[in-house]
Amino acid sequence: MPAHQFSSKEEDAWLRRATAAAVAAARGVVSDGALPAGTPIGRLTDSEWGWVVSAVLFGWIQTRAEQAASEQLDAEQTVRLTGMVPDPWDAGAVAAILSELAELEMDWTLPLKDWSQDTLIEFLLAAFALIRKAQISRDIASPVLKRRIAHVEAREMNAAAGNSLLAPDELNDPLM
Repeated sequence: MPAHQFSSKEEDAWLRRATAAAVAAARGVVSDGALPAGTPIGRLTDSEWGWVVSAVLFGWIQTRAEQAASEQLDAEQTVRLTGMVPDPWDAGAVAAILSELAELEMDWTLPLKDWSQDTLIEFLLAAFALIRKAQISRDIASPVLKRRIAHVEAREMNAAAGNSLLAPDELNDPLM
């Protein structure tokens, strides 16, 4: 995070705004006619649920991106800070390692309370290492994203200097 940190009160206000935007976006799916008004939730199709979920996500992201822009914060980090417990980003990383965790040579027939202290320590250290690996993988941007960000940064620097909005290597694109 940058030097500026939000107080809990400020962060709570942004989280309330993001939640309100997400709810408003979901309601907008109905008011815009994408879903018939009065349709019972249990009768929504997967496609209709997709509209609702997409609207919720986009409403949330838009508000968190607004927060990042207005407070000069890292946009990705701001969007990822949900205020939820457990944090969904951490839950996703843990879910990603469960199959590897199950491959550990442990006596899975015993309840955890019957494992020795040494076995529990071994298990938790292995789980911690797998979770840390998953979190690192999750947090590293792909080369495509890094290249795109470099282009954005180059354009912003060029614009600030009063130059062309093209990134230098964009002129090297092959002709079709």
